Amino acid sequence: MADRADRARTGPVLRGYLLASRLIPALAPRHLRKRLALGKEDPDRWREKLGAATAARPAGRLVWFNAVGLGEVLALRGLIEAMAARDAALSFLVTSSARSSAQVVAANLPERTLHQFLPLDAPAYLARFLDHWRPDLSVWAEQELWPGAVVATARRGIPLALVNARITPEGFARRQRARGLFRDLMSRFARVDAQDDGTAERLRALGAEQVQVSGSLKIAGPPLSAAPEALEAARAALAGRKPWLAASTHDADEAEAIAAMRALADDPAWLLLLVPRDIARAEAVAAELEAAGLPHARRSRGELPGPEHKVWLADSYGELGLWYRLADRALIGGSFDATEGHNPWEAARLGAAILHGPCTANFRADYEALDAAGAARQLAPGELAAALTDEAGLAAMAQKAQALVAQSRDALAPLAGQLLELMERR
Repeated sequence: MADRADRARTGPVLRGYLLASRLIPALAPRHLRKRLALGKEDPDRWREKLGAATAARPAGRLVWFNAVGLGEVLALRGLIEAMAARDAALSFLVTSSARSSAQVVAANLPERTLHQFLPLDAPAYLARFLDHWRPDLSVWAEQELWPGAVVATARRGIPLALVNARITPEGFARRQRARGLFRDLMSRFARVDAQDDGTAERLRALGAEQVQVSGSLKIAGPPLSAAPEALEAARAALAGRKPWLAASTHDADEAEAIAAMRALADDPAWLLLLVPRDIARAEAVAAELEAAGLPHARRSRGELPGPEHKVWLADSYGELGLWYRLADRALIGGSFDATEGHNPWEAARLGAAILHGPCTANFRADYEALDAAGAARQLAPGELAAALTDEAGLAAMAQKAQALVAQSRDALAPLAGQLLELMERR
């Protein structure tokens, strides 16, 4: 990997960034303490962002994965398991940036895997991080690259790979304005894998070399976890009911779900499990349910739904694995407005039939694959109630979606092997 480091480009924009990043320690501690006071940082772990580890490095070879958002972090789990299956002595480190990701990640990490927060992009913090963890391979997910971290890693001869990359036409237009910086960073990656052909073409146009198309990692991850005690209590409370799920919802999705429940009002067995994407909206959602005449229980208050309730408002964080296990049909939120959709594969892995609106640009390839296979159904406004009652059609859809998940999981093995080969060339 020394040859690649020697050939790596460092243009004026990257040089300027690296010089400016030396000033970050002058501002970072004060900034992080302000965020800490606002509850935006973990009081026990905020120093990880200064490169101070809060866990010991495991013995043996270590693969470091980094992703930005919670969804991207969770998508890495299938690849981690595939690599672990090939080398039982490997350990894994996953880094992310947002505090909100840590709780969910901790409950869903594969074996021999640790989570830390990615340090801020300053040379001193990155040196402290790399000195402690000494990774043998660095794998970045999606396409949000921290220039300082990429450069510092490459300088140590640690091979870099970019996986699960997806760049929309809009994202491509933004990156073109900093094409030189992106090209310089990509010259340090030994392997680049895109989710789709369009992304591969855009990456090549931005200077990436030897781009391969491996599909989306979000399809093949293991199911989200659920606390056994909570699952047992919920299943007991739902005995005799017909639960259905509206997951990661926004205003427009909730309007469709409420209208569907009112249309199904003649059958008291129906129960909506409503999971807002942002639980800070719970009070507003509860008010909408009241206005619609839909009695509800609230998860945040420890309430279980009784026979009088039409809705169980899931205003708790990090429990999607619970809700998907309780319902065999799910409306995936964000698909009736400009949000443009959320991840459908979490539902598919746990056997829920997937229903969605027409707005799915953020996961266009995923929904197109599901719809083409008869594994999901796109709905127009007002069609949800009828779709929920199509028992045979929903069951067939769920089976087809699980078949796609199994097929994608099998396809992870070659990628896992090729990433492990990068360590052997070091």
